[in-house]
Amino acid sequence: MLMGAARKTREFEDEMENLWGPYGADSECGVLRQVLMHVPGDELALVSRDNFEDWLFMEMVDADRLRAQVQNLIRVYESHGVDVRLVQKQRSDRPNAMFVRDLMLTTHQGVVLARPGHPVRRGEERAVAETLATLGMPILRSIAGEGTYDGACAMLVDRDLALVATSPRTNQAGADQVADALAAIGVGTVIRCSTPWNQIHLDGCMNVVDRRTVVINPWQMPYDAVTALKTADVRIIEATALDELPGAGLNFVAIRPGFVIIPEGFPASERLLKAHGIEFEAVAVDEVLKAGGEMHCLTGVLRRDPL
Repeated sequence: MLMGAARKTREFEDEMENLWGPYGADSECGVLRQVLMHVPGDELALVSRDNFEDWLFMEMVDADRLRAQVQNLIRVYESHGVDVRLVQKQRSDRPNAMFVRDLMLTTHQGVVLARPGHPVRRGEERAVAETLATLGMPILRSIAGEGTYDGACAMLVDRDLALVATSPRTNQAGADQVADALAAIGVGTVIRCSTPWNQIHLDGCMNVVDRRTVVINPWQMPYDAVTALKTADVRIIEATALDELPGAGLNFVAIRPGFVIIPEGFPASERLLKAHGIEFEAVAVDEVLKAGGEMHCLTGVLRRDPL
């Protein structure tokens, strides 16, 4: 240490790109630069008309059409300048592994790795962890002890505001660990809530569409969470089309603030976004929906520009 000189320690994120890589996200709507995805392979052959519910699918899927829709979403991302990386060495006995967002929460300092709440999904996170390590993305926390946590049970509005929910897939112990990890990296306000009985993830209740702007399902978004968002001066847009709820029309991904990729086939959601000045591009993921998710579920974020 130099005598007579004050030594300044830079924040971790100032060194992150040099020591690790150009990764991280401080919101759900900053300019999207890089994502992690998984194109389902032979594991879909495990799903049949006799057991699709055991695999958590809503309906029996057309495997070839589902794969084609995931591949098309990758092309759409790439057309908007997003670098798409694929999960390496994923298990061949996990048909749900395409839903990468459920396996990770990306922050401005790295990833909180999920520990799936349902037994048929456990183990998917190992391939994600190994891929992240290969890419050079820091893993800030792995859920331990009695905790369970699905990645889509937490959302970052911005660097200073996040939500963490308990749900059928995320228990209190898991949610506590996620909230602690966010607080440790300087997220000033972590809103704690629970999802409704029939929603397994927070992204079935809300999504971030622009700076300090969220779209919610007003009949399922917890009252205390909405109150806390309003107190934090977050703009609330209410999606009220009952035929498009719960959740499916909200399962979009922001490419940049005010521009989102949304599921095709939800005209009321399109009208709602247009009425509030939000640009969008609709992409077909109806076959993916049969498996219980859409583009937000498919997309593990690796890098967004800071807001």
